[in-house]
Amino acid sequence: MTRILMLASFGLEIVECGGTLARHVQAGDEVFSAVLLSRPESRPQVTEAAKILGIEHVEFLQFPYGEWTVDIPWKEKIVELVRRIKPDLVITQDPEHAQHDLDPDRRLIALLYTEAFALAGRVWRVAECGGHEPHTLRSIYYMTPEHPNCVVEISATFALKQQALAVLGSQLEFSAQSIEQRASAETLRFVVPDYDTLQSDKRALGLALHTAFDKALALVNGLAGHSGATMAEAYRREGVFVLDGLMK
Repeated sequence: MTRILMLASFGLEIVECGGTLARHVQAGDEVFSAVLLSRPESRPQVTEAAKILGIEHVEFLQFPYGEWTVDIPWKEKIVELVRRIKPDLVITQDPEHAQHDLDPDRRLIALLYTEAFALAGRVWRVAECGGHEPHTLRSIYYMTPEHPNCVVEISATFALKQQALAVLGSQLEFSAQSIEQRASAETLRFVVPDYDTLQSDKRALGLALHTAFDKALALVNGLAGHSGATMAEAYRREGVFVLDGLMK
């Protein structure tokens, strides 16, 4: 059995990795999730989405938007989490992608994660981090990376991923409003053929847009590429793969 920690900067990221996470749950692995930035009104929706995927353990670390720094108190939160859960692997955002992302706090979060992961395996502030023994992370996977080096086949769990997406009402409404500011109605009609019908219902529009995005990404990483997968989520594993022998 594998213990997995999905360390999400925002709640939507749990669903973005939902096909992979659901596969692990169905295989009998333990999947935990923690969210750094999530508004109180969104948390019940994120929890419900996670449960649809089979994830029973969701924590909200209550980081304040734009009001924290990469210093000891915030590192302690991540170190305590890693030492307490003792995951075999962690999934989190891609630091390379974060450097070019204008979403709040992403660049700082990428630095926080890597520093906290290193400290979690050392004898550092043990009492202040809950008294848990140091835990070294052996495998770190970056989600939706700029340069993936592995993919996970999600054909069997893609529908479940979309069910989880549908309950993230606050995120879907925000996405629809944000995308309408960046793209013309003519363009959006091409992405979502029934855009004119959905335009007045931002939640429904957001769901249609995210569904289109998810399907496009899954096919790019699958049938439209050369991975050998049909529908896939892409990841970049940190470091060098160690194999018992060469794989076919």
